[in-house]
Formats: sequence, C-alpha cells, structure tokens
Amino acid sequence: MKAAVHTRYGPPEVVSIKEVPKPEPKENEVLIRVYASTVNRTDSGFRSAEYFISRFWSGLLRPNYKTLGCEFAGQVEAVGKAVKAVKVGEKVFGYNDKKCGGHGQYMTLAENDAFTTMPEGLSYEEAAPITEGAHYALGHIRAAKVKSGQAVLVYGATGAIGSAAVQLLKHFGAHVTAICHTRHVSLVRSLGADVVIDYTQEDYAQAGRKYSVVFDAVGKTSFGHCKPVLTEKGVYISTELGKNWENIYLTLLTPLRRGKKVLFPIPSISKADVEFLKQLVEQKQFKPVLDRSYTLEQIVEAYRYVETGQKTGNVVLTLT
Repeated sequence: MKAAVHTRYGPPEVVSIKEVPKPEPKENEVLIRVYASTVNRTDSGFRSAEYFISRFWSGLLRPNYKTLGCEFAGQVEAVGKAVKAVKVGEKVFGYNDKKCGGHGQYMTLAENDAFTTMPEGLSYEEAAPITEGAHYALGHIRAAKVKSGQAVLVYGATGAIGSAAVQLLKHFGAHVTAICHTRHVSLVRSLGADVVIDYTQEDYAQAGRKYSVVFDAVGKTSFGHCKPVLTEKGVYISTELGKNWENIYLTLLTPLRRGKKVLFPIPSISKADVEFLKQLVEQKQFKPVLDRSYTLEQIVEAYRYVETGQKTGNVVLTLT
C-alpha cells in the first residue's frame, strides 16, 4: 500500500511516498481503508518535533510511528475475531494520535478507539476533518467550565481549533466574541459569533469589554496581555505553550491566588467525544471549515501550506 513516511524529524521534505506492508488487524482491531485524512498542526508538530517535549510521545531520537495522519475517514475492510460492534463495510471517521496512520491507504484501530460511523450524507472529505480541531476546542471549553450566558473571547477564530471553538461555545450557550482578519469577518459571523472583531481595525484589549474566558486558539497572545479584559476570576486558556513555555508554569502558579488564572489542559479524546461531535454535525450545530484539499502525492506541499499559518479551517488529504 502507499503511505507518506518519515524516518527522521524535520521539515516537510522529510516526508516521502513509499510502498509499505498493508497492516493486519489483531483480534480486537479493525482494518480501515482510508479515503480521506487531514494535514494539521498535530501532524506538523509530531513530524518536526519543534517542541522537544513531543518526542516523549512520538519517539525520543526518531519517529516510532513513521506514517502520520491523526484524522481519517474510510471504510471498514476487515475485523478481528473479538470485534463485536463494528461491521465490515461501515463508513467510519475518527481520531488517533497514539499511532496515527491516516496518511496511508490502510490503518488499524482497536474496536474501542476514538472512531464511529460517519454522519449520513457526508463525503469522506467532509467527515475526515470533524475531530482534530474540535476535540482540542471541546477539551479546552470543558477545562474552563464554560457556562451558558458567559462571555468568551476566541482569539484566532478561523483555524481548525478556533472555528470549531466558536461553534461549540454557541452550542453550550456562551456569548462569543471572535477575533479574525478582515477577509474572514463574514465567515466567522456565519459560524455564529455574536461579536466579530477585525484585529486590523480594533484592539480587543482596548475595547472595554470583559470576558469570563479568553480562548487563544493560535497561541498569538498571552495571559499578561489578556489580564485587563478578564473578569475578576476570569480564565486564560491557550493551545500553545507560550513564550518561554510560560503557560506551563502559570498554570501551576495562578490557581494558588484568588483571581484570574491560566489553564493549559492536556488534550484527550474518546469514542464518546467522537460520537458527540457526530451528533452535533447531524444536528447542524457544528460543521468543520474546509480550506483546500491535496492528494497524498502532494503531502509535502500540504505541509508547507499548513505551516504558513494562513490556513482557514482544515486542509484535507485525499487517498484514492
């Protein structure tokens, strides 16, 4: 089978398309024929190992799992003898950042891993990007204990995480202010944001508004910059480590005081989370934003584009 393979850490060019053995499912596993995946920040982070800490998951000196691709959509081709709830022929989608594999034509998953059947009416290309940005957003929203009616600011509302966060926050009843560039104002409004701030025209920190939560979905602001716009016990939460990894130690220090604090939750995802996101898609309360698509053979170009930091929503990878 064809797969995008990297045997060392580095820039996009360390990835190449190779013929590799087709995996065989164990007794408790299913074999999935992958038709679509994505190229995202998680894949880029594992491939580059720019943050050395990521190597404790992906391999200290070299990649443990040479084919990345944490998101996928495809069809079940075979099941192990012990598998009960998954059937051959089912169309499925999900997320796997433990051993990845979505950038190959076939992958195996345990029956209880984070995947489920695709929402009715969606193509593989539409189903593949449901989970990556949304599960990060969901985990951060839960960690911040967002309640209905609370005012939440989303900084970076057009990436995979930010665009999912706006929609999920509205589902949970928050009043959402979203920050984006001029060219994305209409898109962000369509996602349900109550207020949209064009950062080229207005500084959110000078607008006089207060928020219970500031969700930095791109890691381009800081707790120090956001403190003036937080309520007395407001929360700053980010998807990035921050300058000099400050979000790690601020997460440990700020809760010791009574007042504004920083949270930096470790992301996780379960089968129940994937099923919850599927339900929201079916109820028209969540729809992943699609930027553009590439073929498997164009994966290096896809990585380069993702790492410009200019993508809107998700970049899909098709495996035909």
